[in-house]
Amino acid sequence: MIKHIVFFKLKEPTTDNIERTVQVLRDMEGKIPQLRSLEVGSDIVRSERSYDLALISEVETLEDLQAYQVHPVHQEVIRYINTVKDVSISVDYEI
Repeated sequence: MIKHIVFFKLKEPTTDNIERTVQVLRDMEGKIPQLRSLEVGSDIVRSERSYDLALISEVETLEDLQAYQVHPVHQEVIRYINTVKDVSISVDYEI
């Protein structure tokens, strides 16, 4: 099992932008067969070092992660994210 975690800082972290982006990410649920789980949340602390959003998902294999990356639904989400994000970071690891 592979855990895929991504943190996002938005260009304009307004409540509306954060809520919209959370919804866009959550809308992948049930649309990409490789995703075994999907969790999205917004930061509640809002400190200097905080990122605005986190995406945590799980897939079975590295091949599934690669298939998820190129899936049309995920590609559509990436296009949206690229318009609102300032920075993103990720980590993928086996569990």
